[in-house]
Amino acid sequence: MTRFSWYINRLKTMSIPEMVFRVFQAIKYFIEKKTRTGFFPVIHTIPETRKLFNHFTGNIKNKYPDEMDIFGIHFNYIEPTLWHKDLYSGNSFPYKFSRDIDIRTPKYGSAKHVWEINRMHFLVWLCTNYRFTGDNYYLNIFKEKIISWISQNPYLIGINWYSNIEINIRLINWIVCWEILEAEKLAEADAEFRFFLLHQWLPLIYLHCLYSSANPSYFSSANNHLIAEYAGLFLASLKWKFPESEKWLKRSQKGLEKEILKQHTENGINKEEAAEYIQFITDFFLLAYIGGKNTGVQFSEKYSDMLSKIISYINSFLDCSFHYPHYGDDDDGFVLRLEDHQTPDTNFKSLLLSGALLFNKAYFLNGIKKYDIKNALLFGNEGKIKFEFIFKHASSERKENNVYLYHNEGHFIIKHIYNQKEIYCHFDAARLGFLSIAAHGHADALSFILSIEGQPFFIDPGTYSYHTDPLFRKYFVGTLAHNTIRINQLDQALHAGPTLWARHYKIKHKEVIENEKEIWIIASHNGYEKTGARHRRIFNFHKLNKEISITDHIEVKGTHTVKIEMPFHLHPYIQCRHSENPFEYVLEHNNNALVLQADNRLKWELIKGVTDPCLGWYSPAFHRIEPTHVIFGRCITTKDISVHTRICIKQI
Repeated sequence: MTRFSWYINRLKTMSIPEMVFRVFQAIKYFIEKKTRTGFFPVIHTIPETRKLFNHFTGNIKNKYPDEMDIFGIHFNYIEPTLWHKDLYSGNSFPYKFSRDIDIRTPKYGSAKHVWEINRMHFLVWLCTNYRFTGDNYYLNIFKEKIISWISQNPYLIGINWYSNIEINIRLINWIVCWEILEAEKLAEADAEFRFFLLHQWLPLIYLHCLYSSANPSYFSSANNHLIAEYAGLFLASLKWKFPESEKWLKRSQKGLEKEILKQHTENGINKEEAAEYIQFITDFFLLAYIGGKNTGVQFSEKYSDMLSKIISYINSFLDCSFHYPHYGDDDDGFVLRLEDHQTPDTNFKSLLLSGALLFNKAYFLNGIKKYDIKNALLFGNEGKIKFEFIFKHASSERKENNVYLYHNEGHFIIKHIYNQKEIYCHFDAARLGFLSIAAHGHADALSFILSIEGQPFFIDPGTYSYHTDPLFRKYFVGTLAHNTIRINQLDQALHAGPTLWARHYKIKHKEVIENEKEIWIIASHNGYEKTGARHRRIFNFHKLNKEISITDHIEVKGTHTVKIEMPFHLHPYIQCRHSENPFEYVLEHNNNALVLQADNRLKWELIKGVTDPCLGWYSPAFHRIEPTHVIFGRCITTKDISVHTRICIKQI
């Protein structure tokens, strides 16, 4: 896809008011390019500050390593940093006006890799090591990093002034650094540090606040980016009393109040339809809420209630091993990286702990036994005492039958216990994504995943990349990469760019029936109506027999010839073999097993890691990929057909 065609498709997703807004943005960028590049403010005095968290230093128990993992690559942050370099490709992005840089193709490499380093999570590690050891070596490296960043990133020059979300993640990490260092006290005792504060770090902080305020992501881009922008500016305005801080504070708090309701359903489910993004987005809302609470800037009861609902949804969609269903994009994005080996799973656990402390919900702690570093930052020793008290009264095991049927949102979660093992299933009958571009949604209508005792069997293969690998990007977001039906080799929606959907499907006729023995979920979508077909799926879970039956009705209109493809994606750990029946597959891992009985009217084969067509791949984390088995069936029909699948859960 050419850059020109991307722009055409992007325009199609815009309203008239947004087009006007974009024109004024373009004019602003042109003026800034001519007049504002290289601007660096002058700060004469250290502004008044407030303590937002300031509980972290008393809970520092360990020293961080000198390396940080960046999407599977070891990054030594002690060494001098080239702030425009992509670690993966070895290429560097050009040193020119930020908005003129092409980030949507692999021309220069992966912007995501560059931005991950420039989020400066590792600065928190440096500050922590300084406080833990008292060694000025770490403080000096911290100062060198800020100074080198300033020299390599003049205002509006380079890739690191391209995206406002990155600006605000840096701001939040600098707030935490400031509080770990207790920067005001350090400036009083250390004249050299005071000079650094006044002439380098504070001007850079203020410049980031100016940029954050002036470049909001409105209209069809008003997704997680806008949340990050409001949260970063809100926390920075709380922390430092610059002349504009009160104005910024009011606007950003109003924005957070609006977006937490707008971007979530009444049950607290994020509308972007990207499960991993929930931990990322919720941290912005959580940090702002706690920072405001600690400084007397209160959020509304509606905000508090919605934050509680969001964490309740997190509690409902995690399995017994705290794994989440991988629907939609995942890119290993974090607001803060306070754990040495932090993963989305561990951050979801951290959010449950935060929710238990904030909202006094002991059941959020089921299975959580450790008071983590982020909560030590947010709640300090008082939080630890409260955690230990709640922990004594909470169940230590997540071993209860629970069914969460979010009918309006289209997320259906089944947690069923047999022989002390959890059968976990997530059925997805949700919308494609949020706003007109649905940037981080996948074409996964009517798909499902299944795990046994935290071990994935049928999986969503993940995301892998955004802009650097077009073949794999199209595959991982497409219908064939999900456990549903693909028709006529087309996705259920029109993929028009790496983070752009030009035509969305609609979910129709959702119906849920539950009784003591069974759960029935019935839904259809209109993604293939233009090709003369409609897909309707009946998903049945039999509680007593531990069986799942799936019936796929393909309705063919007129005289169309319809090609049906049906994949079942397996986790790489799963051993798959035929039984005596050629249409029956036995799937095993450790002491867990199930049998898939496939419809004998389809031609079935076991495929692993091919690229023509792309099929049989798994991405366990961003920019990591490995082959995996797919049980793949297909047929051609000119008339209506019902495809029957049965999954029987066994014990070895």
